[in-house]
Amino acid sequence: MTNFNSRFLSLHVMLLALSLLWLPSGSYADDWDIAQLMQLLAQNQSAHSSFVETKSIAMLDRPVTSSGELFYTAPDHLEKRTLKPKAETMVLDHGTILITRGNKNYRLQLQDYPALAAFIDSIRGTLAGDVAALQHNYILRLQGAMAHWTLQLLPANEQIKTVVQRISISGEKGELRSIEILQADGDSSVMTITQLAGP
Repeated sequence: MTNFNSRFLSLHVMLLALSLLWLPSGSYADDWDIAQLMQLLAQNQSAHSSFVETKSIAMLDRPVTSSGELFYTAPDHLEKRTLKPKAETMVLDHGTILITRGNKNYRLQLQDYPALAAFIDSIRGTLAGDVAALQHNYILRLQGAMAHWTLQLLPANEQIKTVVQRISISGEKGELRSIEILQADGDSSVMTITQLAGP
């Protein structure tokens, strides 16, 4: 598929954004850990946020910026609606990814893309608060306190390593602030997220 790698990385950002959209904003000790974070994630049933994403690509003279909305409904419905600069929708449901751009539709079956399937299985583990599933594909490093934290995901899965070098998710208390992805080829993307009242 044309530009599949670009769509794959865009899907990375969509799924990672959805994985931490609605963390409750309770009070926690400064020495909180990944287990506590996973407990918070397991409580998520739905999420709705706006996003601004900036991609830095070596072959382009300047960064590319897009914006839109993100949706998640438990257990496995994920949606990214890009509104600017061009409308595009990506939806993940039951192992199928549907990409709509203008009047064209593209459908991917995860079973046909092992690296993508491994990545999504890890994100599903995050959404479910299943640290064992997440650690199957990533080395996790949580830094900071609840007031300001960063969760780094370092790929342990060889297939994911061919695409992603590092993922850094930052937040303050119960709110996600940004997701940064450094690709294996040196390109990168940063997404900032703002929670909305509801779908």
